[in-house]
Amino acid sequence: MFTTRPELAGTHGMVASTHWLASAAGMAVLEADGNAFDAAVAAGFVLQVVEPHLNGPGGEVPALFTTADDPRPRALCGQGPAPAAATIGHYRDELGLDLVPGTGFLATTVPGAWDGWLLLLRDHGTKPLREVLKYAIGYARDGFPIVERISTTIDTVRAMFTEHWPSSAQLWLTDGAAPKPGSVLKNPVLADTWERLLAEGEAAGPGREAQIDAARRAWSHGFVAEAVEKFVRTPHRDNSGRDHAGVITAQDMAEFEAGYETPLTVDLPGDWTLAKFGIWSQGPALAQQLRLLEGDRINYVDGVADADTVHVAVEAAKLAFADREAWYGDSADPGVLADLVSRDYAAARRALIGDRASLELRPGSPGGRDAILAAHVAEGRGVDGEKDPSGVGIGEPTVSPTGESRGDTVHIDVVDRWGNLISATPSGGWLQSSPTIPELGFCLGSRAQMFWLDEGLPNSLAPGKRPRITLSPSLALRGGVPTMAFGTPGGDQQDQWQLCFWLAHVHGGLNLQAAIDAPAWHTGAFPGSFYPRAWEPGRVVAESRLGADTLAELRRRGHDVLDAGPWALGRLSAVSRDPDSGLLRAAANARGAQGYAAGR
Repeated sequence: MFTTRPELAGTHGMVASTHWLASAAGMAVLEADGNAFDAAVAAGFVLQVVEPHLNGPGGEVPALFTTADDPRPRALCGQGPAPAAATIGHYRDELGLDLVPGTGFLATTVPGAWDGWLLLLRDHGTKPLREVLKYAIGYARDGFPIVERISTTIDTVRAMFTEHWPSSAQLWLTDGAAPKPGSVLKNPVLADTWERLLAEGEAAGPGREAQIDAARRAWSHGFVAEAVEKFVRTPHRDNSGRDHAGVITAQDMAEFEAGYETPLTVDLPGDWTLAKFGIWSQGPALAQQLRLLEGDRINYVDGVADADTVHVAVEAAKLAFADREAWYGDSADPGVLADLVSRDYAAARRALIGDRASLELRPGSPGGRDAILAAHVAEGRGVDGEKDPSGVGIGEPTVSPTGESRGDTVHIDVVDRWGNLISATPSGGWLQSSPTIPELGFCLGSRAQMFWLDEGLPNSLAPGKRPRITLSPSLALRGGVPTMAFGTPGGDQQDQWQLCFWLAHVHGGLNLQAAIDAPAWHTGAFPGSFYPRAWEPGRVVAESRLGADTLAELRRRGHDVLDAGPWALGRLSAVSRDPDSGLLRAAANARGAQGYAAGR
């Protein structure tokens, strides 16, 4: 079967990510006898430099991992909460907002990526911080070749930079214009920030763990936190059309520490177990979709899903994501998750899937609970609405009316020869999210736009609560043995494109690369997570390689099908380890000409 590149196989180590430079850096660490966690941290920091339109130092990092000594999946939560002054009363009553803006200081949560990566390195890595950070510092100081999408993104927000965000214009524009693809881009201020953090860490003495903890404090209790609080006091324009000051303070940053959680795990046919982040995130949506599809006929012919498979998968996604709107969030009923992923609940919901496309948003009643939706959703305000016509609030990958994928997230998977396994989906703090902090060389994230400004919802804005992120790394075990790590950027599409991958690999029998290459699809028939929270009932976006007959059959069943072209959807990567032979494998997405796997 044709694949865009070979599925890699070896015994030493594998790194797969959304940019070849990050994969190369991670592999360099593995070659230097680092483990999977050292490699993931090195790759993660490189991605902050070479994909600045997709993530940055002011963002966040959720990761799932298992260690060679312990097969139980663990979750690393590097997602910061809403600041203490981020209240519904302030946003709605004092500022007159109905939605949290998609850009600017009001959308900021406490940055979590630095502390998250360093916590992982301290507890599970083996290398000193300087050794894993040197690759990112080198690209920031000496430069890296920029891809076309960086140039396009900067050009899209150029007017905002020149008119309202002068510090961003100074960093990202060249003579008032976006830099050309292939040119070398540098960020020496960011390199200096990292060097200062390293110096303050190393001043703690010779111990690796002590240096890492000191570098964490230098960020959260030191000059970084001070610069953040000072900068956000000055109002800047956001995509509400007005200037707003931020609410985040140095105290908010000092009070945050990344941590570990026990992830959701669900058993699936074929002796598989899927691990995902819990109910505060989007993660359970993949588990719900797979539950709904248990017992359905999943059919792949020559590596391509047939119309029946796409139809039932789309209808399952609609039901799962309707539940996401009603039940997911950091303030959710702690008992609702078990009901949502139960086989009894799935059986009841499965009965709603018919031969025709549903055009309704149908959240269920897990455990007999009554669903309550945000007013924006209940009143249909986002239905067929424009997806931020200004272009300024570009969120994680959405698909425009022309079928073009655009977005702001990265992904890394690593497996090493000892059996350590990690899947991470860093995001946030992309260059178009908020003005650049000139003393630091990076900007803050905009994850708070995912909160609702209605009281009493699982995902209501509240101080200390985490937004219901779309970031959704995945781990899978087979027979109780950690076997596969995978994921993709894609916002609301992440757990739909991962469904496409799972069906192709597990049910269609395709290898990792063929499953990533297989034609993908998703639906936009539920409220988006990003400002201005638009949705399109009935919409299915599909790659044309599904075949003209399949697309026609989907239209006959009532789906509003958008042909996105042959290679448009998903930026998946994956690594695996055969439990019997110990053989390691890896694959990465060819769409967009950035993702690569490396290994031997």
